[in-house]
Amino acid sequence: MTRVLVVDDQFLIRAGLVGLFDAAPGFETVGQAADGEEAVRLAATTRPDVILMDIRMPGMNGIEATERILADAAAPVPRVLVLTTFDLDEYVYGALRAGASGFLLKDSGPERLLAAVAAVGGGDALFAPTVTRRLVEAFARQARSDPGAPPPCDLDALTSREVEVLKLTARGLSNLDIADRLCISEATVKTHLNRTMNKLDLSSRAQAVVVAYETGLVTPGP
Repeated sequence: MTRVLVVDDQFLIRAGLVGLFDAAPGFETVGQAADGEEAVRLAATTRPDVILMDIRMPGMNGIEATERILADAAAPVPRVLVLTTFDLDEYVYGALRAGASGFLLKDSGPERLLAAVAAVGGGDALFAPTVTRRLVEAFARQARSDPGAPPPCDLDALTSREVEVLKLTARGLSNLDIADRLCISEATVKTHLNRTMNKLDLSSRAQAVVVAYETGLVTPGP
């Protein structure tokens, strides 16, 4: 059972999401919040597996709420899936830096939404490859143009295989696709990714993808 906390400042959207999860087998809505402050409080008391987080909200926005929740959470730490309209939500870049595990377009259908939440809850693939490329490449361009941005991580600690897996992950391949490409098992791919995130002190697959672009391991483009 995947326990979900729904965060959105629009009542109709929030109610629709809650209704969807409550009706779907394998999901349980443990709370709903209309802003970031309420989300922080509910995350601490309800201990959800996944938080479906809106970005633009009055008061504390989704980025601040994500930072607070992940900084204060006890293990097992909830995974944050950001809701975005993409073209308008430049703040989603900050959410990835804050530790969000991925993002979902608000115009996604019910089946895709449920699959995305289940994937995030299980720590597996987080978003469609085409969306990953568009968003993270835009983020990488923005990061390089910001002189105040922190320096990128050092990849010297990674093995050659870990670098290969990170590069393919950043290109938007799923764990299964990476396994097929490298002729290894899907479990081995997950092990390499987990070791990579531990070595680079990253909390999510999304942050690993961002690092791949920031370090120049992968460059924006086709």
